Amino acid sequence: MALGQLTSQIILMFVLMLIGVLINKVGFMHTQTSNDLTNILLYIVSPCLIIGAFEQAYSAARMKQLMLVCIGIFFFYIVEIIVAKFSFGRISNINLQRITKYGSIYSNAGFMGIPLTSALFGNAGVFFAVASLAGFNIFSWTHGVSLFKTSKKHPDHWQNFREIIINPNIIAIFIGLIIFLLSFRLPTPVDRVIHYVSSINTPLSMIVIGNSLGNIRLSRQLIDWHLWLAIFFRNLLFPIVAMFILQALTVSGVALDTTVLMAACPTAGLVVLFTLQAYGDTSPAVALMSLSTILSLATIPVVFALMMAF
Repeated sequence: MALGQLTSQIILMFVLMLIGVLINKVGFMHTQTSNDLTNILLYIVSPCLIIGAFEQAYSAARMKQLMLVCIGIFFFYIVEIIVAKFSFGRISNINLQRITKYGSIYSNAGFMGIPLTSALFGNAGVFFAVASLAGFNIFSWTHGVSLFKTSKKHPDHWQNFREIIINPNIIAIFIGLIIFLLSFRLPTPVDRVIHYVSSINTPLSMIVIGNSLGNIRLSRQLIDWHLWLAIFFRNLLFPIVAMFILQALTVSGVALDTTVLMAACPTAGLVVLFTLQAYGDTSPAVALMSLSTILSLATIPVVFALMMAF
């Protein structure tokens, strides 16, 4: 993939985000509207995009690459979790400790990764991106949730398992795999509906992200050095680690590009939601997510430039 093409697409994404910021500033999108659009994206648009990506003839070589990507993602998360624990585990402020651990490990795979992958690589990219999306949901709703639980309140493992199983994106992945393995073609009317719904994913995702960035209220005391270290891990170090793990597993081509791209995405917005649920101060979480997102305009091309060098 040409680096110029990637940079141009990221700039386009940020222009769409700026439209979201503008919408926020003129008051066209209120909190409830943003929440409703987020639900539409997560529970309707994204699953349609995933199912559409699997609607292709079965290929043993492609299936092998997908399995290797899944193995790579598993090891990638283990490495992330260990590094984050040793790097941020001694922070005395438990709220900041949770935020930096989660924020450094988990990327905005769904909201930013899938749209960017779809725009750059089409269905071929989304096909491999679902492995990253599945890994994110499994680890985020188990390990990620556990970070925000106190010792007095043990995690509800059954609830976390249920959150994973009933997630529409996970269901869409299972349906998509069946379609792919059987080389099944959806009826034309259904296929068209999925295509039309999927087409709004990129612009709507970026506008919703931009709308959330429009609420940024940063102050000097929020820019703790631990947040900058978490951003360095999330935006640069961990994607490079993912690249080496995948290359060691002989993952290549679109599968490699897509998975590294998903790993290079900024901090997941769930860091704010989980902090809220833990009754913590969300200011550092908002700062981390916002700064990571803005800086990804530069860091994603840097990661791919390094990958091309190796």
